[in-house]
Amino acid sequence: MPRITVDAVVIKNEAVLLVKRKNPPFKHAWALPGGFVNYGETTEAAVVRELREETGVIMNIIRLVGVYSDPQRDPRGHTISVVYQGDYLSGTPTAGDDAVEAKFFKWMQLPALAFDHGQILDDVMSGDE
Repeated sequence: MPRITVDAVVIKNEAVLLVKRKNPPFKHAWALPGGFVNYGETTEAAVVRELREETGVIMNIIRLVGVYSDPQRDPRGHTISVVYQGDYLSGTPTAGDDAVEAKFFKWMQLPALAFDHGQILDDVMSGDE
């Protein structure tokens, strides 16, 4: 059965928050903050929790970016990700939980990204959902 994850797109001063992954897959690659939804948890609560655990940042959800369900998007198996964009509220990016590093990158200076996170940010930039 597919597993459900969430990813957060937090933009502040024309920069997007990314984390450097601590664990495989894509160990030490940059990615959107996110993770697995716990049993009994809404995706909205999960994205706020995962963002806080991985980066120390708090956001207010402003929109659903989309649902990404390609069975090949995650080498661990069929994983469906629900992606939310949020307004930055508070917190200084600090690596925590499954991250080695957390920081904001300007749109024109984004590193190569893990999973399909490059496509997700392309969709955010173009306004596609």
